[in-house]
Amino acid sequence: MTSTSHSSLHPEQLFERATRYSRFLCRLRDNPPACFGNDDLSVPMRAQDITRLLARYPVAGEADLLHALREVRKAAMLRILTRDLNGLADLPEVLDTTTALAEETLRFALTHLDAWAVAAHGEPMNETGQQRQHLLVMGMGKLGGGELNVSSDIDLIFLYPEAGEASGARPLSVHEYFTRLGKKLINALSEHTADGQVFRVDMRLRPYGDSGPLVMSLAMLENYLLTQGREWERYAWVKARELTGAPTDELMQVVRPFVYRRHLDYSAFASLRELHAQIRAEVARRELHDNIKLGPGGIREVEFVAQVFQIVRGGRDSALQVRSTLGALHCLAERQLLPAEAVEELRAAYVFLRNLEHRLQYLEDQQTQMLPDKPADLALIAEAMGFADTGAFQKALAGHRERVTRQFEAVFASDRTTDSEHPLSALWQGRLSDEQALAQLSAHRYEDPPGILQRLQALRESASYTRMSTSTQARVDRLVPRVLEAAAAHERPGQTLERLTRVVESIGRRESYLALLLEYPGALQRLAALAAASPWASDYLARHPILLDELISTSAAEAPDWGALAERLSAELDQAGNVEQQMDLLRHFKQVQTMRLLMQDLSGTLPLETLSDHLSDLACLILRQVLRLAWSGLRTRHREQPLFAVIGYGKLGGKELGYASDLDIIFLYDDQHPEAAEHYARLSQRINTWLTSFTAAGVLYDTDLRLRPDGVSGLLVSRIDAYARYQREKAWVWEHQALTRARFVAGDQRIGAGFEQLRGEILQLPRDAMALRGEIQAMRKRMLDAHPNRTTLFDLKHDRGGIVDVEFIVQYLVLGHAHCHPQLTGNIGNLALLRLAGQLGLIDAELAEAVHHAYREFRRMQHALRLQGEAYARVDAQRVETLVWPVLRLWQAVFGEA
Repeated sequence: MTSTSHSSLHPEQLFERATRYSRFLCRLRDNPPACFGNDDLSVPMRAQDITRLLARYPVAGEADLLHALREVRKAAMLRILTRDLNGLADLPEVLDTTTALAEETLRFALTHLDAWAVAAHGEPMNETGQQRQHLLVMGMGKLGGGELNVSSDIDLIFLYPEAGEASGARPLSVHEYFTRLGKKLINALSEHTADGQVFRVDMRLRPYGDSGPLVMSLAMLENYLLTQGREWERYAWVKARELTGAPTDELMQVVRPFVYRRHLDYSAFASLRELHAQIRAEVARRELHDNIKLGPGGIREVEFVAQVFQIVRGGRDSALQVRSTLGALHCLAERQLLPAEAVEELRAAYVFLRNLEHRLQYLEDQQTQMLPDKPADLALIAEAMGFADTGAFQKALAGHRERVTRQFEAVFASDRTTDSEHPLSALWQGRLSDEQALAQLSAHRYEDPPGILQRLQALRESASYTRMSTSTQARVDRLVPRVLEAAAAHERPGQTLERLTRVVESIGRRESYLALLLEYPGALQRLAALAAASPWASDYLARHPILLDELISTSAAEAPDWGALAERLSAELDQAGNVEQQMDLLRHFKQVQTMRLLMQDLSGTLPLETLSDHLSDLACLILRQVLRLAWSGLRTRHREQPLFAVIGYGKLGGKELGYASDLDIIFLYDDQHPEAAEHYARLSQRINTWLTSFTAAGVLYDTDLRLRPDGVSGLLVSRIDAYARYQREKAWVWEHQALTRARFVAGDQRIGAGFEQLRGEILQLPRDAMALRGEIQAMRKRMLDAHPNRTTLFDLKHDRGGIVDVEFIVQYLVLGHAHCHPQLTGNIGNLALLRLAGQLGLIDAELAEAVHHAYREFRRMQHALRLQGEAYARVDAQRVETLVWPVLRLWQAVFGEA
């Protein structure tokens, strides 16, 4: 609950209500500053209002400055407290106004103090004397986050760009100039005078704390963060914000890599858990259980939950680099990093606790988060919070704190916090005799205990393990016993362990990924399940360990929303700093979506046809983004949007892409501009480079551009009218076969529609049936000769009666009969075309169904074999005999040969 709004009350009535809950406000009302007017209570106080109030005061010296600052603070407090306690202001307004008060008074003070310092010592310049320097004041903590308390102190850090000198009548080094200026600024804000103080100033977050210099150059800061920056300082700098001085990219280039790592930084959980444990110990020592900030279920725990996700993921997702706690919680919900209900519980508790914190501080203008001991004061707090009695208030408070504790424990606590040794630790560390070790492996159902023992010993003695840092080695020592246990839960533990070991070896020097598997035991179980199901899946994770994060993603089981994903990817690409970052973003995006589909695939929830559709849609999405970025990256362009299209052939065109399929594509344009051919040729080259370049994140796709007119000897990009002439006059039958599975996938919609119209026209051309059969049979023989199978196994794709035979049958039916049945030109896939041909009476409908079933089974078996890492899709011939037979029968019926 919060206070009911009393917007219709007269100012005196508003004061009367508010002063009931604040003795501090009583004192302000009895002695208001000259700049305050009762009519101000009807609207919020904004930064510009504070600036105008400050400007009313003439400032001739430091005494005038201190008086002005304190008078304006009183005016702001009168308005904030009265509006809040009458329900006229919500929490964001209170935080915004208090933060604005700190910022504007600080800037006002610094402006005057700096002017007086320049008059005494001259302007502080850099070493060359060419550039005026200014004090950079960093707001930290709640000031930096824009969420300052009404009675809070302000955390500041003072910086300056570089060394130099103020060379006036009394010259000073820049360092000494800003040190003196900083001291005067602190004094102007925090000194107690007859008018009170503005804000207490806390400088302890600066490098080296109280023992460090008051001000520091950017070079000194960078050296400190690189060599001595501590883990807790990363959390402090999350909220850092420049309050004065010209905004500089140089500063953020120093700070951002320290706070946000390029990889997913799961080691943050352990460091923040340790920091929280220290706070809990201090709370217990000082008996601060009723402290709503530091105590269990308090404000700090909400902040920790938000910040740990920021630290872990902020380097990969810049949207998480927000400073306010409520903003960070919103991102967690938006990114589905926490369930929506959990985020709402944390948000509601945070708002309740911050409102309560303000009411505690309103009583006497004291920086306190402790519930009052006096029953009368506690009753006032309960009433100010909108409760009828103390009991109802305490029940609501306890509920919020319990919910915060539950969510905090869900994020930070589990068996991962225990220091007890795992039962298999002695086995891993070689502290058992061979007999004991073999017995333990046998008890865990390992099929080859001596081989497993030898593999573990080799891993323990490997250079990659022995050269690890102490902390990394300790994490591996904790992880491997859990890996042994996870592998033992599957049908073939030894095989699963071998696959898991390859993943562990690939992440051995990346503490963050080790931390992820230790922090989330469920992630290790899912990794073991993937490894047991597919060596291809485990190898994919070993090559791209950043995808381990998907093992804990709440989005992994959801069907992809390609529209929303495309919008988000586009925004992230536009925010990226350079082409290299954009390339890596695209690769990471593809890998994440592939991993999510793979997990659904292996769980049995994704039919193969749906999987192929999704993988094809993913490729189209990426091609559209690559086309956009490649065109915008050309140095010379003759138009804003290119009249250019990408056409997909083969598996992309037929929507039958697999995980490792390459892209068969060609490029078309329709543009009369004199420079069009040259520009689109460069665009085509850039697109291919974007797709095939190997970066730190890998390759997007391998491409095959040989299906363009005249193949490898032809132009990389064709004008659509030239492409049409080629298809009508020069194309071989096999090129028209390929056209049956072609479609527009990216680029200009008008050109895409033109291609689809041309494709339909070419496929519907009347053809001599006998000649067509002969051409297709000859091509089939050439393909068979090119893929000899010298084993007794049946090759699902290339052998007679397999996948290629079905595809050639369908292609013949389209090319031979589309002139009478134009519906055959629809890009509906081989399965649907087989059924359609049966319905049209072109082939026996019952046989069409049998081949439909066979083709589907062949693809399913081929897919399963690829997931098992097989180089060839070959199976025992007897296993597929009943599937091959109807394909051969249909081939004979169509082509007249066995």
